[in-house]
Amino acid sequence: MATVDITGEQFASTVEDNDIVLVDFWAEWCGPCKQFGPTYSAVSEKHPDVLFSKVDTEAEQQLAAEAGITSIPTLMAFREKVLVFSQPGALNAQQLEQVVDAVKALDMEEVHAHVARSQAEAAAPATRQDGTQIPEA
Repeated sequence: MATVDITGEQFASTVEDNDIVLVDFWAEWCGPCKQFGPTYSAVSEKHPDVLFSKVDTEAEQQLAAEAGITSIPTLMAFREKVLVFSQPGALNAQQLEQVVDAVKALDMEEVHAHVARSQAEAAAPATRQDGTQIPEA
């Protein structure tokens, strides 16, 4: 499958509507991005079950900011709507294949359970070692 350009308006639905989504955040002026582009495209052809998408950070500055992109290229991988990988820097074909294989191999029941625990911990009131609740400021 060829890579697909997505915009900020399409980002959420792209992640929600596909099981596995890789996102390449790039820019036309970025040398490493230009080097990574053909590798990304070639690997996408080998994995029709994965959506390989691209976000032009110049055209989609708000999305890049919301995604916390501080260096390009940055590759993100989502599986079942969960961000499971994010790393700046261009990868070679072997490294990109390893990322794709690792994302496919994830135990998503375990990942979803971990996400649920993390969300519950974040929502729980803070407590002292003696078990008493710390009042919010």
